Parts: sequence; C-alpha cells; structure tokens
Amino acid sequence: MNLLEISKFLSLAAGITTIGLLLAIAFFLNDVEGKLGETAKALRNITAIAALTWAITTGISIVATLANILGTDLSEALDPTSMRSFISQVTLGKYMFAQLCLALLVALVAIRIRGVAGANALLLLSLAAIIAPVFESHSASSGSHALAIGSLVVHVIAISLWVGGLVAITFLRAQDRAMALPRFSALALWTAIAVSASGTANAWARLNFQSAWSSEYARMVLLKILLTAALIFFGYLNRRQLKGSLKLNGKQLGRLISVEVLIMAITTVVGSKLSTMQPPLRAESSVLDPGLAVAGIATPPPPNLWRLVSLYDPDALMIGVLVTAVALYIRGVIILTRRGDKWPVGRTVAFALGISAIDYATSGGLGVYAKFSFEYHMIAHMLLGMVAPIGIVLGAPITLALRTLPQGRTNQERGVRGTLIALLHSKPAAVFTNPVSALALFDGSLFVLYMTPLFGNLMQSHLGHLVMSVHFLLAGILFFHVIIGIDPNPRKVPHIVRIVILFAAMSIHAFFAVALISTSTLLDQGYFASLQTPWNLDLLADQHAGGSVAWAMGEIPILLALVATFIQWMRDDSRETKRIDRNEARLAAMGEPDELAQYNAYLSNLAAQDRERKGRG
Repeated sequence: MNLLEISKFLSLAAGITTIGLLLAIAFFLNDVEGKLGETAKALRNITAIAALTWAITTGISIVATLANILGTDLSEALDPTSMRSFISQVTLGKYMFAQLCLALLVALVAIRIRGVAGANALLLLSLAAIIAPVFESHSASSGSHALAIGSLVVHVIAISLWVGGLVAITFLRAQDRAMALPRFSALALWTAIAVSASGTANAWARLNFQSAWSSEYARMVLLKILLTAALIFFGYLNRRQLKGSLKLNGKQLGRLISVEVLIMAITTVVGSKLSTMQPPLRAESSVLDPGLAVAGIATPPPPNLWRLVSLYDPDALMIGVLVTAVALYIRGVIILTRRGDKWPVGRTVAFALGISAIDYATSGGLGVYAKFSFEYHMIAHMLLGMVAPIGIVLGAPITLALRTLPQGRTNQERGVRGTLIALLHSKPAAVFTNPVSALALFDGSLFVLYMTPLFGNLMQSHLGHLVMSVHFLLAGILFFHVIIGIDPNPRKVPHIVRIVILFAAMSIHAFFAVALISTSTLLDQGYFASLQTPWNLDLLADQHAGGSVAWAMGEIPILLALVATFIQWMRDDSRETKRIDRNEARLAAMGEPDELAQYNAYLSNLAAQDRERKGRG
C-alpha cells in the first residue's frame, strides 16, 4: 500500500471510530435526565483523540491526493499555491478540506459536550464529514449518477454506524457493554440490511455492462461482498448469543466481538482500496451526450404523459431515507395494533401519499425531467414543497413516534422518546415553529434561492440538487405543521393568525411567480444551456413557464390549507361549546351555579363594592 492508500484507510478508520464513540455516548449509554453519565464522560477524551487523528490523517490524505494528481512527490504538493488552488478551486479538494474542518470541529467540541443533545449534534456533523468526499467520487462516471452516488452515501453511513458501533462497544466496561449490546444489536440489523442493499445497488451502477465484471475492480467488489456476507453471518450469531449476554463471560463475549471487528477491519481496508481505484469505463460512444456528462443521466426524449409516468432514475440516497421512514412508520403502527390501540387508516394513507409524491419528484419521471427543464424543476419543487408535506403532516408521524418509541431503561434516563420530547420543547423548536419563522423559510427562501447566484451554483452538482430537495421538503413540512398540523406543537397558534399567515403566503408566492414570469435573464448560470437539450432550446420561455407553474400550483395547496384551517377552527369551537355545556350540566347536577351565573355574581359583587366605596366618600 502506498501513502495515499494508507492515509485514506487511517482517515476512514479514525472517522468510523469517532462516529462509533459518539453513537455510544448519545444512544448506547445511560444518561441522567439528558446529561452524560460517568462512562460517557470518560469516552469524550477518546472521542476527541479519534477526531483529531481523523483530521490529521485527512490532511495527509489531501497532500497525497494532490501529489497523485500532479504526478509529483510530496514536497511539490505542499507548495502553498498548489495546495490553496486544490482546496479552493478543485471540487474534490473542497470536499476533502470540508471533511478536515468538520473533523477538527468535532475534536475541539467533543471534550466540552455535557448532554445527549450535544453528542447527537456532533454525530450528525461526523456523518456529514465522512460522506463529504463521496459526492465527488468516481461513482459519477458510471452513467447512473443518482444511483451510484446515493447508494455509496447510504453505504458509507450504514457501515460507519455498524463498524463504529461495534468498535465503541469494545471500549465499554462489562456492565455498560451488557446494557449497550441490545441497542447495538437492533441497530446492527438495520445497518446490515442497508449495507447489503446499497452495496448491491452501487456495484450494479458501476458494473452494469458485461466487460466490467472481468476487471480487477469487479474482483475487489466481489471480495467486499463476500466479507460483508461474513459480517452479517457473524452479526446473526452475535444476536443469537447476546440475547443472553448477561450470562456470557468476558472471554466468550470478547472472542465474538474480536472476530467481528477483525472482519470489519479487513472490509474497511478493501473499501479504502476501492476508493483509490478507477471503476471500469464503457467504450466511448461516438455520440456525445451532454446530459450524461453534466446531469449524470442520458438526455431523455421530449416529455409526454407516458414518459412522465414510466421513466425512473433512482436517487438511492433519497430512496434510502424514504424506505427508512416508511419502515419506522409501519413498525409504529404494528406496535400500536399489537397493543390493542387503533391508528386512523386515513393518517397512514396520507403519509403513504406524501412519501410517494417525494419519490416521484426525485426519482420518477418528474425528477428525471426536472434536471433538463426549469419548468419541470418548478413542478417538482411545488410537489416537494407544497403537496408532499401536506400528506406527511396529516400522517402525524411525531404523534405516532411519541406513542411507540421506547422509554428510558432506567428512571433517570430520557431514552429516545424523552429526547424527542425535549427537542419538541426546546428553544430552537419554539423559534422554528413561530408562524413568522415558518413563513420566512417557506416563502422568503424562494427569493434567496432563485434571485441570487445560489440557484445556479446548486444546480451544478448532485449535492446541490439534494440540498434543494431537502430544503423544499423540510420548509414545507414545517409550514404546514404550524398551520394544519396534527402533531404536538411547542406553541398554540390561534386560528386567525394561521389564516393571516396563509393569506400572506399566498400573496408572497404570487409575487414570486410574477417576478419569475417577468425575468429577462436566465437564473441558472448556464446549467440548462450546457445540457444542450434538443427539445428545450428557448430557455427563457422555459423559465417563464416555470413561473406560471409556480403561480398555478402554488395557490391550490394554500387554498386547501385555508379550507382545512376553517374546518379545524369550527371543530375546535364545537368541542369548546360541548365542553362548556358538559361543565354547566355537571354544576347543575351538583346544585351549583354555572360559569355564567358565577360571572354575573362576580360582577354584582364588584358593583356592590364600588357603591360602598362611593357611600363612604
């Protein structure tokens, strides 16, 4: 192995270790009402060392990568001008430098965290850091960009949680390990499925032509698949034996874990080796397809109804998120059913429709044409930001989670459910669920995105497309949660305020649509022009059509939300009236005056006191 391969392996191993330790601090170990326990505090020092090692080895990997690109030795790669150009102008260098900065941030903050919330935040930062270079990997050259990159991101996250979790288990004391193993075992099952599915999808994306399977790269992929299968087998044996983990002695438990760690380490070495290899390429076609080069997908034929329905380019990362959400939702419904509780079918249907709309807007025919036309991009935007969120919100996933998530393992531990409740009652949640904040993110961000160079910059990469999709979806979910949400909200928003916010949203959205229709210059900074799509040559007309779509599609969901708000208002008034009537009937049955009589008596008493004061005067 050369320096590049060694540094990449060490960087990956340190990153996975950091993620595993943070996972143990946040989820495996007991907390004390949200604060870290003694064992978790002890792990902070190890976490900081692992993160610092991650940052250092990533720095070495940056230097080795630049030397490999330039075909020079390390001394020339350390030239300040060359290094500055690499990390500021070359996309791969930018992502690797971002990973370095995030790893340093984790190393600096890890030693200072005091509660589970801080550990969760650092865990998310670490996951973002470890997947950063993936978005500029050679998966993009496979011709199935969304599938290759997305599946690799899912693969890296799953293997990091799986391997990292097991590594963290080895750092724990016997009594802490016995308590942590059941949670790790449940996580390992989910991650094993994700690793297998994403690895298969990624191998297919890279090797989906006959000659590819005879290459060295294919042999390495097959080796990794076999090692992953061995991991799953040993994980299965672990789960069987660890059901009685409290009865296992330390030697038996150590042997089981050490074997699994050994195979994981070998798999990680193979993965780092694969990251330095160029996957096999197809024979060059005589016809140059700009769509394949720019958007990562062959230019589709002119759109029609059948193609919009039938075309499908799987975005593996988004599909992974959606599959996880659906699996958790179904699991929650099953838990309630086994408990004897009922969950409204309408909520399940609404959630399923919302998930389907997201998949169609990102991977379906609409998602395909959104990469080649501003008009279809805007339709996908409306679907993600204004249609799918209504289904998700009406599905009440937070309510389902609160009713089915496990309690803490001890009286002092918050547990997953307690952590969710604490998050719902936190100050950031109160800020974001303020109607004005929700409106600003929902409609105000449109102008920030489309009326600045930000839109053109985001359109240039798969990560940019992902960021826009996630933003549209989360902003829409937040807005409709505040307006028509069934789930608990940190603040109770009066119905009249909701109606005012809806009218404001409608006006702002209409103004944005008119602004798009009135544009005289393109907003995408040359992205759609670079595609040279034969059926989309008048790009300004296409942009104006997108503005018309924003106007037409933007008003309908808001009007539906307005009707729903009126209905909720009338139902709340009806419930309040029934409550008052029941209270009056109860008081009458007890021979006591009702609330109106009590209020009148109170006013009469005040009047009598006023007359008495005047008489004294």
